[in-house]
Amino acid sequence: MNSPYGLSAECLACHQHSDRFFCALSHTSIHTFQQIKHAVVFPEDAVTFVEGQSPRGVFLLCQGQAKLSTTSREGKMFIQRIAKPGEVLGLNAVVTGKPYEVTVETMLPSHLSFVDGEDFLRFLERHGDASLRAAQQTSRECQDAYEVVRSIGLSHSISGRVAKFLLEAAAAGRVSNGAVHVRLVLTHEEFPS
Repeated sequence: MNSPYGLSAECLACHQHSDRFFCALSHTSIHTFQQIKHAVVFPEDAVTFVEGQSPRGVFLLCQGQAKLSTTSREGKMFIQRIAKPGEVLGLNAVVTGKPYEVTVETMLPSHLSFVDGEDFLRFLERHGDASLRAAQQTSRECQDAYEVVRSIGLSHSISGRVAKFLLEAAAAGRVSNGAVHVRLVLTHEEFPS
């Protein structure tokens, strides 16, 4: 079964497999996950959930990209990172029972799978490979946060921070005819200062 944009709505039939989280689970775990998920397609620039909101569940990013950001008391937005297919969004909030710590907004038309928080926690209890993957993703997110803090806190110049930001973005870009193509969707306010 396909969803809008021709994306597969079935995990086992998906051609977008990555080595991240759910895409690398056992067939038994994926089959169980298939039973508790609800496929959703969001257009570009759609807000999936908002920082401070009580967690209702997790979203598995199946296809597309999502921007994870946080806002200061003064209203200044800081983009923490860009999520890629295979990542679970809202994982920390559902596991800890605390509000979502970031706002998630799609950057492209995106296919996500929603799982209710209680269903997700039961799923983790019954599937050790999913629990391990959840711990691995949480650890990666923690490591990424350390890198952001180092980048911002230890860089002495704006040009140094911009250069680091561009190099990291280029590492995930598409190479065509010897040039790296990167889609960078930032407003002037969002650009690192």
